[in-house]
Amino acid sequence: MSRQLQTVLRAGAAAFLVALLCAGMPSARSEAPGRSKLVAPGADGRLVYTPYTDRGDRIPDFSTCGYRGGGVPFPTVPVKATLSPQPGSADDLPRIQAAVDQVSALAPDRAGVRGAVLLRKGRYRLGGTLRIAAGGVVLRGEGQEEDGTVLVATLRKQHTLVEVNGKGSPVEVRGSRQPITDDYVPVGARTVTVADASGFRVGDAVILHRPSTAEWIRAIGMDRIPMDHSKVVQWKPGSKDLRFERVVTGIEGNRVTLDTPVVNALQKEYGGGFLHKYQFPGRIEEVGIENLRGESEYDPSIKDRILFTQPADEAHAWDFVTFDRARNGWMRDVTAVHFGYSCVGLSRYASHVTVRDCQCLDPVSLVAGGRRYSFWISGQCNLVERCRARRGRHDFVMHSVVPGPNVFVDCAAENAFADTGPHHRWAAGTLYDNVV
Repeated sequence: MSRQLQTVLRAGAAAFLVALLCAGMPSARSEAPGRSKLVAPGADGRLVYTPYTDRGDRIPDFSTCGYRGGGVPFPTVPVKATLSPQPGSADDLPRIQAAVDQVSALAPDRAGVRGAVLLRKGRYRLGGTLRIAAGGVVLRGEGQEEDGTVLVATLRKQHTLVEVNGKGSPVEVRGSRQPITDDYVPVGARTVTVADASGFRVGDAVILHRPSTAEWIRAIGMDRIPMDHSKVVQWKPGSKDLRFERVVTGIEGNRVTLDTPVVNALQKEYGGGFLHKYQFPGRIEEVGIENLRGESEYDPSIKDRILFTQPADEAHAWDFVTFDRARNGWMRDVTAVHFGYSCVGLSRYASHVTVRDCQCLDPVSLVAGGRRYSFWISGQCNLVERCRARRGRHDFVMHSVVPGPNVFVDCAAENAFADTGPHHRWAAGTLYDNVV
């Protein structure tokens, strides 16, 4: 292990690519080919996680990522509104939005489901952003191929075509904050000790807050980054705080057990951390996007100044779908074509969202920074699986200061112009499994 990596680990880092972490440790593999000593099936078939440091750090369990904590099938949501294409229509957005709003106004059932808006096969022209702002609503088409349900973005500026978004932000429950008293909480741990756990109950929604103190930033050298680029910004205290959303699953004395492991160590010498309850009444749940195709119209005459045959118009739709302020959602069987930035983005307050069997094909933009992030994550406990990108840049990518955990599994990037990886600043606890 390099001296630099040792320094980062001593500073409590867990912003790692699991494959790289294992590869950097000579003892990570046993004699059996393809079998790791750090994670292996136990006698009962369940994975056993072996510490890789004497302080108890271990590769975290990522199985709680995705819709409803993983392993839960998506619901079959009944159709409550149906639309068909109207040939010659200049803009279908108003009537699709009206149908979404109609279903959004229905009373949810006991599972929080209202209903689906079904768009029959054909082409629909949208001159702006379609917004889903209520839980329990599904937007469903009849196929992601060219002859399926196609949403055509016609607005000639950068925008999101379909936005799934609730309201507000997490609100700390007054008087619930408790400091973490452990000297060290290792990566992979589910239990923390607080000064007084009497105010917590099993089932509480809590935030485990890891501060980014001046001492920690100094220890990893991010307050003295070599100024070899005009855009280098030295890290400041508080700029890289991580707020892990968790649920209390057990309490024993002042020891609180959480549903999902810690993916960045907490150390008292670097500010430790604290635990508090929170409320998020504006966040929506049970929202799905299914079986659709999106196409962004662009000006083919505008070419890249370096790659002369590459279309480079940037005054058109940027993201096909984004999720924010949404929990327990899904997107499946969706294809995005010619969008400048992404097929789907999972923003800061997107949690437990699964993206499955989706494609981001042939984006149109300059081949430069801030473009072609085919599947991107800023939230936590999300899962992207069996997805494909073509001619993107950072295709399966994390944005900055991401709490984690998050997972990309069984994904493929073709003809990519850049690497796949965490990419931005301090994205903690990301698993890449069979991403090629």
